[in-house]
Order: sequence, then C-alpha cells, then structure tokens
Amino acid sequence: MKLKSLILGSIAAAGLSTAGFAADLGVLTSLDVCDELGLSGLTISSDTNCLQISGSVEYTFEYGNFGDSTTIANTLSSRATGTGSNVFGVNQDGVRNIDRASFGPGSQQDWDSKVQTFLKFVGTASSDFGPARVVLNIRQRDYTRTRNGASVVGGHPDAHGMRFQDAYVQVGDTTILTAGKRASSIFNEGDDEPYNFTGLFNSDDADKGVWEGPVRKEGHVIQLETQFGEGFVGKIGLEALNREDVAFGSTTAAPIAGNTQAGSLIGVLEYAGEGVTAHISGSVGGLLDGIQTTGDTYAVHAGVTGTFDAFKLRAAGAAGGGYVAPGTSWNYWNGLVSGEANFDMFKVALSAEAIGGTDSAGVARSTDYGFGGSVGAKVSEGVEINLGGRYFSNDSSNLGAAYQVAAQLIAALTETIKVTGEVGVFGYGSEGAVAANSDFYGQASLGWTPVGGGFSSAVTAKVQQNGAYKVTFNAKKTFQ
Repeated sequence: MKLKSLILGSIAAAGLSTAGFAADLGVLTSLDVCDELGLSGLTISSDTNCLQISGSVEYTFEYGNFGDSTTIANTLSSRATGTGSNVFGVNQDGVRNIDRASFGPGSQQDWDSKVQTFLKFVGTASSDFGPARVVLNIRQRDYTRTRNGASVVGGHPDAHGMRFQDAYVQVGDTTILTAGKRASSIFNEGDDEPYNFTGLFNSDDADKGVWEGPVRKEGHVIQLETQFGEGFVGKIGLEALNREDVAFGSTTAAPIAGNTQAGSLIGVLEYAGEGVTAHISGSVGGLLDGIQTTGDTYAVHAGVTGTFDAFKLRAAGAAGGGYVAPGTSWNYWNGLVSGEANFDMFKVALSAEAIGGTDSAGVARSTDYGFGGSVGAKVSEGVEINLGGRYFSNDSSNLGAAYQVAAQLIAALTETIKVTGEVGVFGYGSEGAVAANSDFYGQASLGWTPVGGGFSSAVTAKVQQNGAYKVTFNAKKTFQ
C-alpha cells in the first residue's frame, strides 16, 4: 500500500467523513495520480506523474534438420524483380513452405536459440490538452543460428543488442501528437487477413494479408491523429525521417551517401461502426532529398470488414510502385476477398487473391491468382476439426501451380492444456523443365497456459516426407 494512501486513509478514519469537510481543509480527495488518470497495472506515482512498467521475456529453441528449403509459390516478393534487384527490400524467395533436410558428410543438425526481451516505461501526466506521455521501450534479440553443426557467421539478421526501440513523446486525447523514435507506424494495413485456416500463399508472404508494398515507415516520426466523431479517425504523419539509403535492392549493404529513401508522408482515414471496420492508407516515400531519385515510392492499402450475425465478409486491396531511373519504374497491385459463415457446429470459409504489375525493368508480369477454403466443426466441448486447402497459379514463372491440403485437430485437454495436430501436403505441379514436387508433413503441438501469471509455453514437433524434421520449444512471460 502506498504511503499517500495510508496517510489519507488515517485522516479519513480520524473523522473527515465528508467530501465538503475534506475540501475545506485542502485535502486531496483523489488518492493517487494513476487512478486520477485512469491508469492501472504495475505503476509508480509521484504528485504529478504516473509511471507504468511492462515487459516480457520469450525464449525459443529449435532443433532438427531443416536448414534448406524450396520455393513453391512465386509471390510478390519474388516477382517484383527485373535485373536481380529487389524493389521491395525483402527476400526474393517467395513462399518457401517446404523445409529440406541436408545430406552429406559431417553433422547435419541445425538449431536456433533465441531470447527476445522488452521493457517498456510509459510516464503520463495531465495537461490542459490531454494526457502527456513519454514512452521508452527497450528491446533485445539474442539469436544464435547453427546450420549443419556450424555456427552461422553473423547469426540472424533480426538479432540486435539492447536498444531503445521506442523513445517518443505524445500529448492529447481525442487529438494526439506524437514525435520521436517509434517502431509502429500510423499506416493501417489491417482488415485484410483471410478467414480460411490455411490462409493464402501471397497473403502469407505479405504477413497475412495484402501487400503493404514499399512503405518507408516507422523510425523517426512526427504523427498527428484526431477523432472526427461518428466512428471516423484521421491520421497524418512524416515517418522514416532517419532512413539511410542503401544500394538499390539490398537489405544488407552499408549505407551510401544520399539518403534518397528518407522521409515518407503518410495519411490514413479509418472508420469503426456497428459491425463494420474500414480504412484507407496512403504513403509517398523518399521526400527529404527534394528530387525524384531511385528509391522514391508510393503505396495505397485499403480494407473493409463487415460482421453480420453469423456471417463475416472482408475485402482488401493494395497498389504501389517506385521510381528506378528516367523512363523506368515498377508497380504492383494485390487484391483479396474472404468470407466466413457459422452454422451451429460448422464454420465455412472461402478466400481468393490476385496479384499483378511490372518488374523493376518496367516489364509487365502476368496476373497470378489463388484461392483457398476450409470447413471447421466443433465436434464436442473443447474439440475442433478443420479441413482445408489453398492453390496459387504461379503463372509468372517456369513453375507449376502451388497447393496445400491440410487437416487439423485442436483439443483442449484441460483448462490450461491444449493439443493441436496437423497433417497435410505441400507441392507444385510440373511446368516446362521443372518437374512436379510434393512433400507430406505431420506436426503436433502441446501448449500449456496456466490460469493467471501471464506465462505460456509450447512444444511442437514436425516431420516431413523428405527427411526434414524440427522440434520447437517456446516459453514466454509478460507483466504489466
């Protein structure tokens, strides 16, 4: 119990029983500044500020023989290339769903050991414009990667030492101004995840949705958002003000002079009403150098979701592109629709997607499309079965159509223990000189989440027809 609470409680017990009497004596009727600000959790307070503290530690260990993989779907991250450069700034591998075992002399074992930590401090005080906040978020990713029994030089590209991922100030209530270093963007890319349990191939490559594309975002930011009423929110901001320019298409090269990719203007309009959420986000990148140069980009992302009793409908679209050289540019577009219907114990979901555009040499690429569906059933209390599949046309390359068929069982053994099992097959058909390829797999997971405490853990094992296998252990604890 806090000292202030004890003192004020003693005064109240001594006979200050009415609010009017307390006010006459100049006694604060609010016992704590955190309560006054409506803040809860793990807090420390002074007379004017409330400090909230939260954090987590997550550990993941993977062991097996899984170091190689095969591309089975040439999605947007692999299509948008012309002369070997990658306009999206991500891998050019498309979707690599088939892990491959390694064969040869010496150890073939692979393992990854990763610890992710974060510690977040939010200091809040009252102002005449609304709550004024300072946010400090310290993160670390300690990652060791081993392939074929030997440590990988440089470890994992996502590994980094302890650093401030967020360090920004913020003020406001219905209108909020944010400035500083921030790992989250105002660019809204939601309302776009397909409902079927296997998802879609390009959607997986786009982190479960349609492509946000070449948005230069986050980093050093100045952001402003305001609520218009009737469910509408508008946002505008400058982001990536500290972005360093690298050689076109490279994600690993050292920065070069120019900073031609620095500075993005982002605007967002969002709506949330009864049963409907929607948004449209736009971005223009590479503004700070003041001229049109390689790396200048634009992107638009929009989505809408409607929930109507037993039905859910969703549509999303994205488009964007960038400047390469005088007379040369690249562009893309990506659309997705999905729906879900619930009938007593059954759930049916259907989804479809399409992609198109040009590569970095300005050459038009063919339109590819994909679709997927699933049927789920709650066969008893705590037991659910899902059957589904997905398909992707792969028309843009010398590779046959990609597919996956899977069956999943989810069973809650107790209130805290859940078992998930899945069997299926990934593959692609023959096309030109490329022969058809397929790989059956099976995996099982045992998850344990004790009631309360913010702790969770799981063990997952996966085996494949080609000889690859992986065992994963994960444990995480959060506090706030």
